[in-house]
Amino acid sequence: MIMELRTLQYFLAVTKEENITRAAESLHISQPYLSKQLMELENEFGKQLLIRGKRKITLTEDGIILRKRAEEILSLVEKTEYDLSSNNSQIGGEIIIGGNPTITVLNTAARLRSKYPDVHFQFYSSDAIDVLERLEHGSIDFAVFLEPIDISEYNYISLPESSRWGVLMPSDCKLAENDFIEKKDILKIPLIFHRRAGLQQLISHWADTDIKNFNIAATYNVVNGSPTKFIKSGLGFYLTTEDLLPTILEQDVCFRPLNPPLEIHYALIWKRTAFQSKAAEIFLQKLKQSTA
Repeated sequence: MIMELRTLQYFLAVTKEENITRAAESLHISQPYLSKQLMELENEFGKQLLIRGKRKITLTEDGIILRKRAEEILSLVEKTEYDLSSNNSQIGGEIIIGGNPTITVLNTAARLRSKYPDVHFQFYSSDAIDVLERLEHGSIDFAVFLEPIDISEYNYISLPESSRWGVLMPSDCKLAENDFIEKKDILKIPLIFHRRAGLQQLISHWADTDIKNFNIAATYNVVNGSPTKFIKSGLGFYLTTEDLLPTILEQDVCFRPLNPPLEIHYALIWKRTAFQSKAAEIFLQKLKQSTA
């Protein structure tokens, strides 16, 4: 099977526009030619990738898989082109960081660019599973995660930023009268909690009980926007770290930290066996200096 990068670009354009005519216009090619390329792509895989509806085009399950892989492949190609565009005397290229960058990471990026303006940064936000997959495949260089970290798979640098775990809740509920949330309290309320297994284990260890004993109403990977909408819906109490909340909360919600206190730190991780560009190596050196 020989699959051209150009064909993947065509496929992604169609998935973005959800319409072959608009995709062809954005690519500056004819609609019949684009349709032919898509049919050849499906024939190459022997599977239907697109559902051609009257109003818009949607993806089959195989199409969804291809879209994800195509994005990773093209991102890796683009990154490689960036990395190889620099020479020994001129540091340049792109550094891609997944997850939620802390101020230490951003400050280090700014210092690196002040000295090497040909270095560019891309910050990629998604759920932990997707970010780790991209880290594994080499389409991103680093990722910022909450500890604990699987040290058998990744090298890491602990970052100075920390936060404390607590519960976001309605301001008028009974628990809001307390200054803290105790272990006994957290088992009595429906929780909206991060789905990452390591974080769930951390909380269950803090509470001295199995995660099965929690009343988990819902889980999440990434929350876009303020989490207060979950509280207002009445679905449950939002278990989170304080740094992920807005600086000023709305009046009808409040945050109460856990007691005993449970602090957590961030870490920058990278794959142990991954190749690193010169720019990425210098970034790591500067970050280590900042956290020493």
